[in-house]
Amino acid sequence: MAATAAGATAVLNYGGAQSAAASTGGTLTFPKDSYTTATKTITTADGAEKNVTYRFWENIVYVADPVDPTYQCLNVQQPVEIDGRAVDASHAPIFFSIPLGGFLSGTPGGTNPGGDFPGSSPSPGDSSSADPSATPTASPTTRPPLPPGAGDQGDNSALALAAGYVVVTSGARGRDNVKDGKYYGKAPAALVDLKAALRYVHKNKGLLPGNTDKIITNGGSAGGNFSSMMGASVGSPLFDSYLRDLGAAEASDAVFASAVFCPIIDLGNADKAYEWMYGSAELNGELVDQTASKQLTAQFAEYQASLGLHGVGRFGRVTAANYDRYLLENYVQPAATSHLRALSEADRTAYLTANPFIRWSGDKASFSWDGYIAHIARSRPVPAFDDKALSEPEPGYFGDETHVSRHFTDFGLRYATGDKTATVDRDIPHKVRLTNPMTYLEERNPRRARHWWLRIGTSDTTHSLTAITNLALKTQNLGDDVNLKMYWDGGHGANEDPGDLIKWLGEITGYSIG
Repeated sequence: MAATAAGATAVLNYGGAQSAAASTGGTLTFPKDSYTTATKTITTADGAEKNVTYRFWENIVYVADPVDPTYQCLNVQQPVEIDGRAVDASHAPIFFSIPLGGFLSGTPGGTNPGGDFPGSSPSPGDSSSADPSATPTASPTTRPPLPPGAGDQGDNSALALAAGYVVVTSGARGRDNVKDGKYYGKAPAALVDLKAALRYVHKNKGLLPGNTDKIITNGGSAGGNFSSMMGASVGSPLFDSYLRDLGAAEASDAVFASAVFCPIIDLGNADKAYEWMYGSAELNGELVDQTASKQLTAQFAEYQASLGLHGVGRFGRVTAANYDRYLLENYVQPAATSHLRALSEADRTAYLTANPFIRWSGDKASFSWDGYIAHIARSRPVPAFDDKALSEPEPGYFGDETHVSRHFTDFGLRYATGDKTATVDRDIPHKVRLTNPMTYLEERNPRRARHWWLRIGTSDTTHSLTAITNLALKTQNLGDDVNLKMYWDGGHGANEDPGDLIKWLGEITGYSIG
């Protein structure tokens, strides 16, 4: 099935046999005997050091007809010995790591021209590459010390390896890729590449180590978008023509679970959500255009109502009118409470003195929504994503071969040009829909992942908290296993309980090395 025509709306057909893209030449066979052996020391979340010996396959191209094999390749790590004890990981769950940030290209070795998030950061606890001086620190009067492996922008691959999992790390094209004046990594290139990598892993079941029935994707920021997409869009026919063009393997792209950190998702509605949350907050000491902000906020109310999502417990339907209360009661105030309880009495007193908007009573924190928003402020203009100057990463993601950036919403285009009748390029609506996990969840995709680990910091002003919460609400409403938590004062890329992730993975997969 070819991709849906630009702007069209179609019900996705997940029935019947797994859709497949044609492979060429029969070349997509994993070279199981072509590995090197290496050893590294990994500091686990509880502070213990583990010496891990592993087999390492590097830069394995996962499509028969790559556009750029520098990025369209993957690495595989299979632990064989941990602290001198032999480990048989031939049937261990597969931890599928997505080291991509800013919608930029990235290699499986972590090279990402975006520099600081998350592709260029070392794996958590990996003493073979990590620079201890680069570990985020904080004053005890503001935040308790982070556990080992935290603050690593969602990259938990080293911890997974130390727990005996097979780790597959995939590269992909991105919005920055250009050759001979033409861009070749714009949306949906990265998603297509990652799906092709998943198909390669499934095709090589029995050759590539690990259990293909227990694949867990992991990513943060743009990588969080991709991880959520891998879980939500399993089996979607909308990617078939793209995959066919690359000579992707004829195989499943199934995912068992998705770990998603601070995801930049639901981009077609991101500007609306951002103004709902931050419209009254100052940017660099000044309010943004309040007319535009209020227009977008009104549009968010319509969008949120259309989703028909119901909150946990007996909360009922979550709407724009009560979303602030839902977030405060279920995530934001509990995050502040956990943070303050972890401080010494002296440090807690100092924090509360510095932040008088917080009421501390009965060993619990409470505050108003307005007080919370004033505490964190905003970090993006209006529109926040489809911005007037086309300087944010997202317009670059939706560029094309000849344009580095393009507007991807009618509102953004009209705000920038002043033309009240302007509409985005014809291919844009389809690509926006194609790259949104909510598209597939709204269709109740029966092949989706059924386990979701969702994390974000309460001071992450890169997106509205409603984006990840709507992802949680939708999957919860569908009956999936969802674990959503927010970190108080955590910024973009916060990852403060990596040990709990590893524990959760053991629970849902039933896997343990003993």
